[in-house]
Amino acid sequence: MKTKTLKKNKVNVVTLGCSKNIYDSEVLMGQLKANKFDVEHESNSDDSGIVIINTCGFIENAKKESIDTILRFAQAKQNGQIEKLYVTGCLSERYKPELEKDIPEVDAFFGTRDLPRLLKTLKADYKHELVGERVLTTPHHYAYFKISEGCDRPCSFCAIPLMRGKHVSVPIEQLVKQAEALAKNGTKELMIIAQDSTYYGLDIYKERKLAELLRKLSDVNGIDWIRLHYAFPSGFPMDALEVMKERANICNYLDMPLQHISDNMLKSMRRGTTRQKTIDLVNKIRDTVPGIAIRTTLITGYPGETQKDHEEMLEWVAASRFERLGCFTYSHEENTGAFDLKDNVPQAVKQERAEAVMNVQQGISLELNQQKVGKVFRVLFDRKEGDYFIGRTEFDSPEVDNEVLVDAKEHFVRIGDFENIRVSRSEEFDLFGEPLR
Repeated sequence: MKTKTLKKNKVNVVTLGCSKNIYDSEVLMGQLKANKFDVEHESNSDDSGIVIINTCGFIENAKKESIDTILRFAQAKQNGQIEKLYVTGCLSERYKPELEKDIPEVDAFFGTRDLPRLLKTLKADYKHELVGERVLTTPHHYAYFKISEGCDRPCSFCAIPLMRGKHVSVPIEQLVKQAEALAKNGTKELMIIAQDSTYYGLDIYKERKLAELLRKLSDVNGIDWIRLHYAFPSGFPMDALEVMKERANICNYLDMPLQHISDNMLKSMRRGTTRQKTIDLVNKIRDTVPGIAIRTTLITGYPGETQKDHEEMLEWVAASRFERLGCFTYSHEENTGAFDLKDNVPQAVKQERAEAVMNVQQGISLELNQQKVGKVFRVLFDRKEGDYFIGRTEFDSPEVDNEVLVDAKEHFVRIGDFENIRVSRSEEFDLFGEPLR
């Protein structure tokens, strides 16, 4: 039963999943705002007449979270707490017929490329002049910056091409205009994202153009940090690293998901590389940009992964000493290349192996952090939480990497500003320090 009057023109956008979804929600919100809707992101108030859920459908846990969220708002609609419920994003793209049948309370489902149709359903106009403009859901000083959509890679474990389609690059001129608009509104850090950033430009320029894009973005006044995410190891454009080395505002940071090191696994995963090529690439990256922080992600429990494969991964992680690392258990996804393989590693074993990888990485991270004690780093502060101001160095991306904590009882720093911080102590994934003043 309704407890208050719902605002028919108020929209609550709920985002699940990765940074690409965050970007898409921000674009949607920008369009709605331009159409005079009162729009909020994950609002705590309960007076929105319309809820739009931007879903994730990547792996089993993400799908479950998305479905649980849809069901929660479907119940709210039945209770009269909202009037209209719409679902968009990857889960909706992938499972629309099943969702329509199983959750009839949803007024309409939309795919990842259905923004104009979603707006039309809301009696809103798709404003072409707003392309690239959006309402930031992150702190204003940093923004996710999507340079392309979709992926042409054949990785056997990945359902992204099913949901996002083929790779489509955004033209350089358009991206520069977006960066200029963000900088004008106070954004200092661009986090470049894509399904595969190394493929950038091949579709529209017939050659890889990541280096040129980085150079043009680096020239934008007001952008202090540019951070490169989601680089694919096969065909990596080394000229992008030369630009990173040349330009002070391009962070010495590279997010490159490598997934595994065993030749057996890499071949079955269709990664287009080998153990030795992977090792040589990491060494070459570090030789080209001394001091670079490489972040990678790995998968445990892929079909056919043996204890020997796992031990090979552990030894490689220990030897490679990645500055940042995340690890995920394999999720058996229908319509992917690996779905025809037997998912023969028990979930408990997948989890044990992931924890073993992270235990090795935890020790590496602690050792690397201990080496930072006494040194000074330029830190961008994101938020205040409890008794601490929390920020990041150029070697850290939000949400996934290390953080720098400054005691708020002893010091003051301004959120969204840079400060030079001397590190006084360290933990496995955190640094503690004081401003130099």
